[in-house]
Amino acid sequence: MSSFSDMRNLLLFLYYSKCISDEEFLTLYESYSSKNPDFPYSVYPKFDYDQMDESECLAEFRVRKQDVTLLANVLQLPVTIRCHQRTICDRTEALCMLLKRFSYPCRYSDMIHRFARPVPEISMITNTVMDHIFLNHGHRISQWNFDILSPPMLQEYADVIRAKGAPLNNCFGFIDGTVRPISRPGQHQRIVYNGHKRVHSLKFQSVALPNGLIGNMYGPVGKLCSLRSHKNNLPH
Repeated sequence: MSSFSDMRNLLLFLYYSKCISDEEFLTLYESYSSKNPDFPYSVYPKFDYDQMDESECLAEFRVRKQDVTLLANVLQLPVTIRCHQRTICDRTEALCMLLKRFSYPCRYSDMIHRFARPVPEISMITNTVMDHIFLNHGHRISQWNFDILSPPMLQEYADVIRAKGAPLNNCFGFIDGTVRPISRPGQHQRIVYNGHKRVHSLKFQSVALPNGLIGNMYGPVGKLCSLRSHKNNLPH
């Protein structure tokens, strides 16, 4: 299937060859114009993970270079990521896209120079990897994880917190809220508008353990009041 760019080039050729009139050219050219910006992704070099510097990898993905492959194995990502419209991508590149997207709020267009792909492909690949991780590992933070929340581990967390000077001897984690800005929705904007941060956003509430892991995650929700209503359901 031809892209909008190919069709516009064809229309220009037909117009200069006088095969179509001015009116036909203007009508057809407008019909085959994409509403999205036409970024020159083809001028950038293809993503080459092996050529990345250690400092670049850590700065852009918040993961050390040698740990990206290990993370892909732990997350059990398939060797080749396939999107529903048959776009394919190596799992290392796909994971780097997701890490880049989540390392700091950025737009997909900000990632073009690194991955040399159009915005729709970057979006689909990122969402495919995210869906895979959620479906296979989401229960680890949305349900009680006995591997990190067993009674002996909870006692160890409480002892460590107590040793740091906490007045309680039965506190094993800390409730933390994170606001993730989102694009302004076309409808129901008020539901997701955060007056404190002055942005449209979704909020997550998590229980952070002393070892840096997330013991429990609740979200996304639109307003803080929804989190307060759920507060009693979180583990203590």
